[in-house]
Amino acid sequence: MDEKRGPWQANRTPCPADMTPCPRALLWTRNFEKSPTMTLQAVTSSTSRLLGTWQTQIRDTHQRASLLSFWELLPMRAEPLRKKKKVDPKKDQAAKDRLKRRIRRLEKASQELIPIEDFITPVKLLDKARQRPQVELSFEEAERRALLLKKWSLYKQQEHEMERDAIRSLLEAQQEALQELHLTSPELHAEAIKRDPSLLPFEREGPHYTPPVPNYQPPEGRYNNITKVYTQVEFKR
Repeated sequence: MDEKRGPWQANRTPCPADMTPCPRALLWTRNFEKSPTMTLQAVTSSTSRLLGTWQTQIRDTHQRASLLSFWELLPMRAEPLRKKKKVDPKKDQAAKDRLKRRIRRLEKASQELIPIEDFITPVKLLDKARQRPQVELSFEEAERRALLLKKWSLYKQQEHEMERDAIRSLLEAQQEALQELHLTSPELHAEAIKRDPSLLPFEREGPHYTPPVPNYQPPEGRYNNITKVYTQVEFKR
């Protein structure tokens, strides 16, 4: 036995070039299956000496670990088990019963909505409803009224067209007169197109009996807030 070599390396048989494991290594793995009580340190040290050249030809990374490299597969992300909470079935059933009772209470009496006063007709107006029954018109009377309404519409249309034509003719005559005035006398034309202050007379005089008080702050006034406040009643758990 060589002094520099260990007991496992004294009669070591080199592995062939096709990277097949040695018979001695296969024998050792079979013995390990029969007696699995060997320690992890003995397994790792023994396999590293047995494999020899075969182990050096394989690159072990974090993505591809060797079958016999047990020390690279440590549980690094393990955590202790959480303690299970004890659930009382009576409390759970009582909570479910309370929820069912609340649902039944809401189904019986729904939540009262806030009324919109603009959409509610006051009672004093409802009392003054029409009492006289509506008279049903005959066919001849209905036709007469419809024909009268059409005649009235035609009359108002003709009246509107006549007024529009009269205003248009007056404006055209005014523009023609202003153009002739501008050619004869530009000064008179400038005076003619000026604004007439006497067209809308307005006179104003200050207060005679109540002169303004210096540094007077008028009050903001008083008002009564009659807005109704509605509160929705919610069911308590």
